[in-house]
Amino acid sequence: MKLTRNLQLASVAFALAILAAMAPAPARAAADGHFDKTLTVNGPVEMDVTTGSGNITVRTGDSGKVEIHARIHANDSWFSGGRDAESRIQYIEQHPPVEQNGNTITIGHANDREMLRNISISYEIVTPAQTRLHSATGSGDQTVEGVAGPVESTTGSGDVKLSSIGSDASARAGSGDVTLSNVKGNVRAASGSGTIHADGVTGGMNASTGSGDIILSQTGSGDVEASSGSGTVEINGVKGAVHVGTGSGDLTVQLPQKTSFELYARTSSGSINSTFPITLQGRINPREIHATVGSGGPTVELRTSSGTIRIESR
Repeated sequence: MKLTRNLQLASVAFALAILAAMAPAPARAAADGHFDKTLTVNGPVEMDVTTGSGNITVRTGDSGKVEIHARIHANDSWFSGGRDAESRIQYIEQHPPVEQNGNTITIGHANDREMLRNISISYEIVTPAQTRLHSATGSGDQTVEGVAGPVESTTGSGDVKLSSIGSDASARAGSGDVTLSNVKGNVRAASGSGTIHADGVTGGMNASTGSGDIILSQTGSGDVEASSGSGTVEINGVKGAVHVGTGSGDLTVQLPQKTSFELYARTSSGSINSTFPITLQGRINPREIHATVGSGGPTVELRTSSGTIRIESR
């Protein structure tokens, strides 16, 4: 009996040892750090900012300098190549990924990619208004305000907000919302999944989203193209040609009251309503219209597979 009991105890101990070996190792603690850097410039700035993970914020300040404030966060793991979080953060603090060549500034590019594994760096940048900007993050939000541009901002996952841009602006989110306001130039906006909202745009607009609503307001002149795989599209104040489509959703276009244009509108399931007096061309079809408004002019093409189309004057 004693031998049997000893064997049972040994079996239990062995099983517990196997379970302990199979249990995941406890995660190492995360660590944080930061660095601050000020660069002197003497003219328009050309800036490129990138981070694999983290937010990017750019706003305007003094004309003679660029301030860079970085927050570093490391998620350590047993697969960090033998370098713990603290040592990697210390290295980045001592060797900030910032390069300057005259008025051209590059931020976030590192030759040692292993050093940035499991590292998140968020940047807050203060730059002269006369700045041309390219910014990209793999995962994080972007906010850019007040620069002359052009501006091109992208994120794999997160929101992009651009405001008071002095020339053309481009914003793209793999997954997230895109918001643009007071852009004195042309706008390009895209989202794989998210809402696009642009207002106060003085130039042309091109917007597309795989799934989400689009709301665009134009204060100047320029052609407008917009498409949504699934979502409502609303276009206001257009002074140019319009090409808008959605797979599933309503379309609303507001045009100046005395506008003349050629209208092509089609819905597979829904109705077409217009407050403009129109001259129909061809046969009458409640779900497809080809008409001349006023004396004709730029093309207004509106298509939806399922939804109502509205053409309104303002």
